[in-house]
Amino acid sequence: MLSSCRAPTQESEQWISLNGEWRFGEEGSRAVHSAEVPGTVHTDLMRLGLIPDPYYGTNEDSVQWVGERDWTYLKEFSLTPAQLEPDHVDLVFEGLDTFAEVWLNDSLLGRTENMFRTWVFPVKGMLREGPNTLRVRFRSALAEGVERANAYGRSLPADNDQGVVKVSPFVRKAGVHFGWDFAPRLITCGIWQNVGIRGWSKGRIESVRVRQGAKNGTRQLTFIADLHASERATGSLSVSINGRELAHSDLQQRTGWFDQSLSLSIPDTGLWWPKGSGEQRLQRCVVTWSTNGKVRSRWVRDIGLRSIALDQGSDPVGTAFQFNVNGVPTFMKGANLVPPDMFLPRAGDSAWVQLVRHAQDANMNMLRVWGGGVYPPDAFFLACDTAGILVWQDLMFANTMVPDDDDFLTNVQAEVGDQIRRLQYHPCLALWCGNNEVNVAWHNWGWQKAYAISAEDSVRMWNAYTALFEEALPHWVWLLAGANVYLPSSPVSNWGHAAGLDHGDLHYWGVWHGDEPLSALARNVGRFVSEYGFQSYPDLQTLQAFAPEGDLSYPSAFWAGRQKSYKGDKAIVAMAAQYGMRISDGGELIAVGQDLQARAYALAIDAHAARRPFCMGTLLWQLNDVWPGASWSIVDHTGRRKPAFTAVQKGYGAIVP
Repeated sequence: MLSSCRAPTQESEQWISLNGEWRFGEEGSRAVHSAEVPGTVHTDLMRLGLIPDPYYGTNEDSVQWVGERDWTYLKEFSLTPAQLEPDHVDLVFEGLDTFAEVWLNDSLLGRTENMFRTWVFPVKGMLREGPNTLRVRFRSALAEGVERANAYGRSLPADNDQGVVKVSPFVRKAGVHFGWDFAPRLITCGIWQNVGIRGWSKGRIESVRVRQGAKNGTRQLTFIADLHASERATGSLSVSINGRELAHSDLQQRTGWFDQSLSLSIPDTGLWWPKGSGEQRLQRCVVTWSTNGKVRSRWVRDIGLRSIALDQGSDPVGTAFQFNVNGVPTFMKGANLVPPDMFLPRAGDSAWVQLVRHAQDANMNMLRVWGGGVYPPDAFFLACDTAGILVWQDLMFANTMVPDDDDFLTNVQAEVGDQIRRLQYHPCLALWCGNNEVNVAWHNWGWQKAYAISAEDSVRMWNAYTALFEEALPHWVWLLAGANVYLPSSPVSNWGHAAGLDHGDLHYWGVWHGDEPLSALARNVGRFVSEYGFQSYPDLQTLQAFAPEGDLSYPSAFWAGRQKSYKGDKAIVAMAAQYGMRISDGGELIAVGQDLQARAYALAIDAHAARRPFCMGTLLWQLNDVWPGASWSIVDHTGRRKPAFTAVQKGYGAIVP
């Protein structure tokens, strides 16, 4: 039976890493090659010289076949008798992208269908002393998606999916892999996160959920330990903070999966604050399961004492959208975040941490993790905890409707359970958001006509939307995260209507998508502007590294391949003309676009800050890039900061939250 609970590191458990050297090959081919895990099939093929770098020149088109094929990964490893001794032995995949069959010593353990889940297979009794063989067969996400779309009976809206058949709504995989207006279409597969064998005996702490509140100068903390006992649980559970035991209770005499709570009160001092509002104080918390004086399992994390609430109440103007941190209304200044690479294992933790450094240097206090990418690694959230960067965490749904079948809902429930259990204790986590732009798209973007959606199908799609985003997800978030805030969809209001400026958060795209002048950014200020931007290209040095022979003659197929927006370079050229700027070659396109982008962000930030407390947040689109192409980023794919970064740094630096 499969379990999908991501477990924290336990000092009492045994871990045998299966990362490193594997072998792989295309299904149906006898050719077998070396592979690196964690990794993707694209990076393995590139390393071996079997495909060109998809980022180079126009190679993206020549590697599309990779995502259409099935691939098998193989690992041979040996175990000692001591490694087989624990009462429980689990094979743990922290990330499989996406549809896979897992075989151990020629026995099928199970099938996976979600790159955002941790997959745990009990293998006690199936492993052997000496040689063992692990095989993971990946089915093409494109082929599987086509079958699921056909079985559903009709396509679902998915504007950014660049395929003939819009498969992304049916596949729990990063939406950006199917193409976006700032990203290529590269449909990956592979063992993209850690894999290993976990051994444990008698019982373990699977995860701990932390709830907190304040009353009469004290901080009430509740630790809810999710426990797994293989025999009747004995002993006790205790909680210590900063080395001092503050709560203790005898365990319930139960077996299997159960939870147990411990509550305590401490002085309401040493609060955690976002950057610019106070210190980022962290408290070391240890939850220990002991039996007869011996530690059976232990959970160790750093938490912050703080409260976060989102005020969406009605006021004389309209509907507020204001984050209150520790009871203090706080102006949010930040950016939207996308994955640091299309090939996620290649980026690694260091790339995610570097993004936090960029945000910190730019005087930001919030990052919004966009719903078309992936849930960031632990290292990112730990960096945000330390830096005082609040995280608005989208769940991984963006710009598509969703199927209404029970299997899809069950799959998503397991995914959300994994991620909330992993992340909910972080003081930086400010908001869980159900999706990016689906609500406003359904009501304002003409999807019904564009996709020829009948009245009957419209009812079916909207019912599926409400069942997931307005009923199931808020319930799951409440059960697992308690007081963490949930928002069904962002934005609340559509930028195409003047009334939207007065209600909730807004993605303002009159500039760029609406062909309005930069000055419109100052006139269209919402209650919380959670997306806005103007596009530019990366620096000349960055582009030359990916252009054939460094040739940046403009226009060319190379430049056309870098531009993924339907607006194209014409939007930059047209805006330049309004300022009397001329663009005649690639160098001028880069320089002028970057100059206009810097002006746009400076103008918007000043306007948003000037309208406080009517406007209580500004999150530009976007901080970073997934590849070296044209986008709305202020930091390019190589980490080079564009002129807009300096403008943002100055603008945000002048704002006191």
